[in-house]
Amino acid sequence: MYAVIRTGGKQYKVAKNDVITIEKLAGEKGDTVSFDEVLMVGGDGAATIGAPLVAGAKVTGTVLDQGKGDKVIIFKKRRRKNSRRKNGHRQFETVVRIADIVAG
Repeated sequence: MYAVIRTGGKQYKVAKNDVITIEKLAGEKGDTVSFDEVLMVGGDGAATIGAPLVAGAKVTGTVLDQGKGDKVIIFKKRRRKNSRRKNGHRQFETVVRIADIVAG
């Protein structure tokens, strides 16, 4: 069984025991989080597609880690103007293990 969830403005296809890295969620290591924005539930034959969400569906998971992702370098240059700007950014991330998918 699998589901498509929406969190942090992105969509993720998840199944039981999958480990995903998503944008930062509130919670400490070991906490349980639930995703209520389930767009689709599939597996075992026919898939249930929401309009836009599947009613009563829920995905739960456990927070494995809170941290920062890889550094993204932003470099802007204007040619022949001797103008350059270099900047960096590390996004906060949460690593979650999917525990259960309830189809509703």
